[in-house]
Amino acid sequence: MKLRTSSAVVTGGAMGIGLATCKRLIKEGVTVTLWDLNTEALNKAKAELEKLGGKVFAHQCDVTDKVRVYELAEIAKKEMGKVDILINNAGIVFGGELLDGTDEEWEKTINVNLTSLIYTIRAFLPQMYERNVGHIVNLSSASATLGVPGLAVYTATKWAVWGLTESLRFEAYNNGKTGVKYSSVHPSYIAQGLFHGAKLGFPGNLIVPLLKDHDVIAKTIVESALKKGRYSPKRPVTLNLNPRLRGLLPDSWFQKLMIFFGVPQSMKTWTGRK
Repeated sequence: MKLRTSSAVVTGGAMGIGLATCKRLIKEGVTVTLWDLNTEALNKAKAELEKLGGKVFAHQCDVTDKVRVYELAEIAKKEMGKVDILINNAGIVFGGELLDGTDEEWEKTINVNLTSLIYTIRAFLPQMYERNVGHIVNLSSASATLGVPGLAVYTATKWAVWGLTESLRFEAYNNGKTGVKYSSVHPSYIAQGLFHGAKLGFPGNLIVPLLKDHDVIAKTIVESALKKGRYSPKRPVTLNLNPRLRGLLPDSWFQKLMIFFGVPQSMKTWTGRK
């Protein structure tokens, strides 16, 4: 996709991967609208992005509120003229085993990480279909490639995001809207932010090392997904071993290999965003 003169909506755009992505989009000449629940962080991010010379709009948004999502989608179309890119980055993490959390925590995890994507995509897809131009990037996870204890519901939502993205890609194909692209992006643990403290054990951390910062994923979104049209870029790239090994090995062998890599213990040191 030609990024210069295009426009994007980024959910969860005030911090972490969202903000890092907006910085890269601004440098590419993209007009950006940020949605975020945190008003203070939103105002700070807008000011920071405008200092980079970008044209930026910012609105407080709870992406689980479909009325608000549809309202802000119309505002984004008016303010920017069109929406070429939607980056569904907003996410939430509650660590702990299934019985440790409350129903409300798991329901919120599903609503933020999965259900909200239905609202945002439905809000912008008709215009993209009409123009046969657009790119929707959904943030999935490394955990979409394997089960992670201590992240069961989060993992379930990220498996679902990958499946949703692929299904919608084929819907666009069936409708003759091949100018509308979809990508799911799959980060492993990042050394800062929501997954601060989480890491694989030895030797897993040698093969799939911690990502140093959010810009690693921002670069993946802009360079791999948007510019090159990659369907499901994974970082680090060695993460691609997971689906390949799962397809080649007997399931019992794959499970034992994940234990050897330290996956079951990886959330034991998790502390989350400070």
